[in-house]
Amino acid sequence: MLSVPAIIQLPQRIVCLTEETTEWLYLLGEEHRIVGISGYTVRPRKARLEKPKVSAFLTAKIDQILALKPDCVFGFSDLQADIASALIRHGVQVTVFNQRSVPEIFSMMYQVAATVGAGEKGLQLIAEIQAKVEAIRAETRQWPRRPKVYFEEWDEPPISAIQWVSELIGIAGGDDCFPELATQSLGKNRIIADSSEIVRRNPDIIIGSWCGKKFRPETVAARAGWSDVNAVKHQQIFEVKSPLILQPGPAALTDGLAALHEIIRQWQTQQHRNGL
Repeated sequence: MLSVPAIIQLPQRIVCLTEETTEWLYLLGEEHRIVGISGYTVRPRKARLEKPKVSAFLTAKIDQILALKPDCVFGFSDLQADIASALIRHGVQVTVFNQRSVPEIFSMMYQVAATVGAGEKGLQLIAEIQAKVEAIRAETRQWPRRPKVYFEEWDEPPISAIQWVSELIGIAGGDDCFPELATQSLGKNRIIADSSEIVRRNPDIIIGSWCGKKFRPETVAARAGWSDVNAVKHQQIFEVKSPLILQPGPAALTDGLAALHEIIRQWQTQQHRNGL
């Protein structure tokens, strides 16, 4: 095991502005370094009990963060640029990741692990997760059919899957109905302006994950003109909770992927029973 030279000062007081770095630091056994978290954090559950909540997603309590005297702040995406800028002007070290794909999520995880001197353990955990991901990929490559999957991140207006979700759908054995939108990082650029296009693409499975709002399959099924959509006709409308799949970190690569895989596996089983 490599030891960190004494001259290198590892961060001791970390604020995590989003959930994925919090969960990852807990998995690494480095949670003692965390002094503040996002109010949206639900994984791990005990983080909400142990750590002060100092931010939402687009806003943060700058004074409270500064009072915690962090020596490192982890953020996510250009959407948190204003928070990062405010903290940097106060002399705080800020690292903002912008991971949008599965490989970029793994890269973020390694960088965080290395930052806290847990690079070797990080690589070990990453290898374990990657092995499970590749096992699912290998299994689903053998399936005779791939269902068309419409993933809905929001309903009014309808917003389709972001890149890592689209990629995980592919690993889980399905094909994203709107792959051309997946590379758009902002939700507003993944809006499906004409919802009849969803009907035209006729998904076999519909998966909803309305961030911050309960998904209602019955509402989706009752949409005008949707009665002939395969997913509606065959009652293939499901929810994957947003903390599992819309967090670009360990959750999406583990429990989120597992949920997608199980939904698509059941569809495959049904197709086999029906002789299709």
